[in-house]
Amino acid sequence: MSYVLNSHKNQTFMKVHMMSILLSALVIVLGCSRTGDDLISDWSELNTVKGSGKLDGASKNLIGDPADVTKPTTGGMCLMGGSTDVDAAFRWMISKSGGGDFVVIRATGTNAYNDYIYNTLGGVNSVETIIISKLTQANSTLVEAKIRGAEALFIAGGDQADYVKLWKNTRVENAVNFLINTKKVPVGGTSAGCAILGASYFSAVNGTVTSDVAMANPYDPLISLGHDDFISSPFLQNTITDQHFSQRAREGRLVTFMARMNKDLGKDARGIAVDEQTAVCVDQNGIASVFGLNNAFFLKITNEGPEKCSPGTPLNWLRNKEAISVYKIKGSTAGNGPFDLKNYSQASGGNWLYFYVDNGSFGVN
Repeated sequence: MSYVLNSHKNQTFMKVHMMSILLSALVIVLGCSRTGDDLISDWSELNTVKGSGKLDGASKNLIGDPADVTKPTTGGMCLMGGSTDVDAAFRWMISKSGGGDFVVIRATGTNAYNDYIYNTLGGVNSVETIIISKLTQANSTLVEAKIRGAEALFIAGGDQADYVKLWKNTRVENAVNFLINTKKVPVGGTSAGCAILGASYFSAVNGTVTSDVAMANPYDPLISLGHDDFISSPFLQNTITDQHFSQRAREGRLVTFMARMNKDLGKDARGIAVDEQTAVCVDQNGIASVFGLNNAFFLKITNEGPEKCSPGTPLNWLRNKEAISVYKIKGSTAGNGPFDLKNYSQASGGNWLYFYVDNGSFGVN
């Protein structure tokens, strides 16, 4: 009899315990069903989530005022060449942000920009870094709203292949293009962040490529190029960027990229190359100034495309050693230039030269 009673008690306990587990699981499922696409229904909710960390795991926290603000902004683009950040270029972006909310996005890394921008440079309402390392995060409406709410946006360095694989054709892409073309706020990037800002871009999805490899075979599998399908900026059409330029001897590969743009797409290709510790800042009228310690280069096809640009053979783009017209400007704290991106001919503060490739060998004239 005792055994039967104890068995009955055990069965009753097990039923209650199982019911508790099922109810807990139901609560968890219901809670988890509120994905990023459900967390925010309109912009009026942005204040309640700003700085809360509820970004589908994407947030690296916020410094400054957690309340969203609206400030008058002026559009612009900041192309930074990598290595040490250029304080003057960030101050240029802050001045165009109206002192609003500054957002940094990246696929890996830390929130080190928060303290640098908010405390070292100052002049903004808040700084928030968002790590967007999954497609679910890149397609979250909350992440999209965070980016759209920014008065300035900066894309950190890393690997541009991550940005292409994770952000292309997502809500992140939509939000960045909204800031550039509709809201008109300053948008910038360094190294890999700069690499994706041109209408044409080297995606690096197959790995990086050196100048020697590119010039030896302009159709080497490492040369992975995208065109007109990611970030859209009004002054970077038909333009590809490159970074760490002189320091990594990337002259030959940029000329090869431009040769491919011309040969494959018939584009009147242009290029903007930026050295390390240097930045090109383009204002709302398409006028560029160069900040920092080293040089920036503005490239355009002089007259004709390459004499030979074919798979498996060295690039030949000689044209009397005047294939690519280049304007070189050394940076400064105040910003040297200007250079007009609307026509690539009105320029001051630098000097003209030519790049060419002679049967796979780079040359300067």
